[in-house]
Amino acid sequence: MQMGSFQSEEFGELQRLVDGMFAGGRTSIERLDIVVQAEILDLSADLLEIVNLLPPGTYDRQRLCDQINSALAAHGWASAYGTVE
Repeated sequence: MQMGSFQSEEFGELQRLVDGMFAGGRTSIERLDIVVQAEILDLSADLLEIVNLLPPGTYDRQRLCDQINSALAAHGWASAYGTVE
């Protein structure tokens, strides 16, 4: 997929995933829970690829955002899908 500065229809979906994972005051989340939630939300193949790149472990919000943003940058997809915070 060629991206450039194109903004995908899925722009912001990863932010919604992160927000949902930490709703209700959760402070940490397991990788498997993130992957399962991404599949439940029926994220696009590109976004599932980003989520599946997360190393095993437990994530607080900052670590999760750092990992997702790093993967987005490595693929050159940050402008298409948006970064997370």
